[in-house]
Amino acid sequence: MNVESKANNLMLEGVRVLDLTRVLAGPYCCMMLADMGADVIKIELPGRGDDSRGNAPIVNGESAYFMNLNRNKRGMTLNLKSEEGKEIFRELVKQSDIVVENYRPGVMEKLGLGYEDLKKINPGLVYGAISGFGHYGPYSKRAGYDIVGQAMSGLMSTTGWPGTPPTRTGTAISDVMGGVSCCVGILAAYANRLKTGEGDKVDVSLVDSMVSSLEIINMIYLCTGRVPDKIGNRYEAIYPYDSFKAKDGDVIIACGNDKLFNLLKQVLKISALEEERFDCNVKRVQNHEPLKEIIEAWTVNYTIDEIVDTLLSNGIPAAPINTIDRVVKDPHIAGAREMFVETEHPVAGKITLTGNHLKFTNKKASIRTAAPLLGQHTTEILQEILGYSQAKIENFQNNGVF
Repeated sequence: MNVESKANNLMLEGVRVLDLTRVLAGPYCCMMLADMGADVIKIELPGRGDDSRGNAPIVNGESAYFMNLNRNKRGMTLNLKSEEGKEIFRELVKQSDIVVENYRPGVMEKLGLGYEDLKKINPGLVYGAISGFGHYGPYSKRAGYDIVGQAMSGLMSTTGWPGTPPTRTGTAISDVMGGVSCCVGILAAYANRLKTGEGDKVDVSLVDSMVSSLEIINMIYLCTGRVPDKIGNRYEAIYPYDSFKAKDGDVIIACGNDKLFNLLKQVLKISALEEERFDCNVKRVQNHEPLKEIIEAWTVNYTIDEIVDTLLSNGIPAAPINTIDRVVKDPHIAGAREMFVETEHPVAGKITLTGNHLKFTNKKASIRTAAPLLGQHTTEILQEILGYSQAKIENFQNNGVF
């Protein structure tokens, strides 16, 4: 396992996070905080835990889905519907910096554990909340899932090929964007707290996160009145910036400006590319269909690797469209950038997880410990942070608090 001691001086060492989240968006947010060194305490339902503990793929009875998103965290169980459980949580809040939850808006308030309640006992608390539609607005009480975020934001209406049905992206991008957005908001609120001593509530919506990510798609309609539709792999703003058929698959060519297109013309040596209709980016976007045909008449004669090597050697951005088996063997992605890290889990055994994408010059975000078993650190946490005796802990346990 990639084990590092505290001597590494992790970026967020000394920051304590109470993680009430489950499934993907919230756990992803807290995973990022944990990878950067925060002491993230994952609090789960006794006897059941996070729903994603049952998500495929399963390795020796343990969910790889769960293990990837909950590494570097300590785990405890706590019944927040019991008065004893609520009181323990409040005591933990007094000793913590950040709380993150992704319940439907109103759930924490009904428990008496919402931001307004908790800031009374810890005015400097940073409270991160991720939900489908946010904590205010006419849709706030609706359930939110990744596919709902993709649908409501407009993303699905622009994903796919012309004439095909709206398409969900291959990953749960709404959840991931929601998690990243909440992490950014939490770190901003925490930085402000360091200056002012004042905490804050970070209210992140999956739908808002996806609407923000659509950038140029929104601007096309706002500026022109045209409703963007599905356009395959090309980009609305520049061309050629698309996928092209090769002998053995598909390849990406990305000419982001006129200079790069001129380099492409020099390599391909096709007279049709010199025509006036392709002499600037705006015209190339307007004439993308014939331009693709011209370029593809060249690419189909070569393999993916031949095309990529030729274009890159001439300063033209190009890439293979990798399948995942190629990604995990790539010497840059998997090797130099350490985007896949082998770890040891007490039940699953050796398992490779997706590494952290944040790279720092002087510090390191890393995978140091495996995801916790259900309730693995309950006793440790209560003794270490709250000073509870073993007898007191056993009494709570016997009463169903853990």
